Amino acid sequence: IAPADMLHFKGGVFTGFVTDVGGRTSHTAIVARSMDIPAVVGAREASRIIRQDDWVIIDGDNGLVIVNPSPIVLEEYRFRQRQAELERERLSRLRHTPAVTLDGERIELLANIELPEDASAALEAGAVGVGLFRSEFLFMNRGGELPGEDEQFEAYRAAVEAMNGLPVTIRTVDIGADKPLDRMSVNELRHEHALNPALGLRAIRWSLSEPGMFRQQLRAILRASAYGKVRLLIPMVAHLSEVKLTLDALARAKQQLTDAGRPYVDVEVGAMIEVPAAALMLPVFLRYFDFVSIGTNDLIQYTLAIDRADESVAHLYDPWHPAVLALVAGTIRQAGEAGKHVSVCGEMAGDPAFTELLLGMGLRSFSMHPAQIAAIKQRVLRADTRRCVARATSLLEAEDPRDQGVRLVAG
Repeated sequence: IAPADMLHFKGGVFTGFVTDVGGRTSHTAIVARSMDIPAVVGAREASRIIRQDDWVIIDGDNGLVIVNPSPIVLEEYRFRQRQAELERERLSRLRHTPAVTLDGERIELLANIELPEDASAALEAGAVGVGLFRSEFLFMNRGGELPGEDEQFEAYRAAVEAMNGLPVTIRTVDIGADKPLDRMSVNELRHEHALNPALGLRAIRWSLSEPGMFRQQLRAILRASAYGKVRLLIPMVAHLSEVKLTLDALARAKQQLTDAGRPYVDVEVGAMIEVPAAALMLPVFLRYFDFVSIGTNDLIQYTLAIDRADESVAHLYDPWHPAVLALVAGTIRQAGEAGKHVSVCGEMAGDPAFTELLLGMGLRSFSMHPAQIAAIKQRVLRADTRRCVARATSLLEAEDPRDQGVRLVAG
C-alpha cells in the first residue's frame, strides 16, 4: 500500500490493513498511525496464511495479527478497545490546556498534516500550529501529472487559513524512496528500479533536478504566506551547495512574484536535519537557515544504515541507539546556542517514551500527528525539566540507553 493510497481509506469501508512487506517506521506505517488506522506492516506470511472470510485482529500497537482468534482472545481485545476509547476521552479533556511543565516551561505542541483538510483535526487536538505539512501528498496518485502552481497555492492557502493565524510549516516535496511518484521526472526516472532508492534522487535532490517544478512550488508557498504565518522547510539537506542553490531558487521565485505584482511575505526558511552530514555541519547550516527541524525517522535510517521499509532489518532500527541520541542532542544544543528555533517532527516527538528525554535535551517544540498530542501533553504537564536534564545526561552517557530509558518511563 502506497502512503497516498491510504487517503482513500478516509470515509471508506476499510478499518485496518496488513502487509507482507515494509517496516514499522516506513512512511506507509507512519501515515496509517496518523490517520488512526490499525495496521501491521511487514507481517511477511500474512497473505499466505489469511484466507477470505477469516476473522482477524489487527493489533497495530504491538505489531500482531491474530487470525481466527478464540472467543476469549476476541473478548480481551474488545475490552482493550473500550479501555483505549475511555483513555482517549480522558486525554481529550486536555486539548485546550496550555502545555506547561511543572517548573513553568512552556512547550510548543504542533501537528503533522498531509492535506489541507487535516488542519481542522490539528486545531481540534489542541495543536498551536502545523510543524510539518507534507506537501508530497499533493503530488501523488495523479498518473504522473504534477500539480500546477495555482493548484498548490489553493491547497497551501486552505491550510494556512484553516489554522486561523497559527504558524504553518510547509515542507517542499519529499518524493523518493518509499514515496515514489508515478512519473518521477521528464527524464522518466524510475525509483522503483533503483538499487537503493533511499540513497537516490529524492527530496531536495529531486527538486533541484527539476528547477521549473521547484520554482512553481516555491512561488505557491510564498503566495500562501500572504494569508497567514508560513514557514518554509527544506528536506534532506546534506551539502552546502544544496543550501545555496535552494536559496537562489527562492530568491528567483520571490523576484518573479514581485515582477508579477503578487503579494507574499518574507518567510522563515528551515532545514530538515535527517542526514548525519547535516547534523555534523550544523554550525555552518545555521548561518543560512532561520530554524531547523529534526526528522528522526530518516536520521535513524541513515545513521544506522537501516532501510526503514525493509522488514528483514526492521529489528535493527533503533531510536535509542547512542549515536542517534548524540546527534539529536547535539542538534538541539547547537541550535539553542545559536538562538535558532529547533523542533522534532519525526516519530520520536509523538512517542511518550521519549518526551522527558527530549525535554532534558532542551527541546521545547514537538510536532506529531494530531492523535498523539494529548498523550504527549499529559507527559509534559507531569514533567519537571530540571529533573529531565539529569535523566537525559545519564541516558546520553549510558552504554544501553534503551534499557535505562524504559525503566525511567516505567517509573
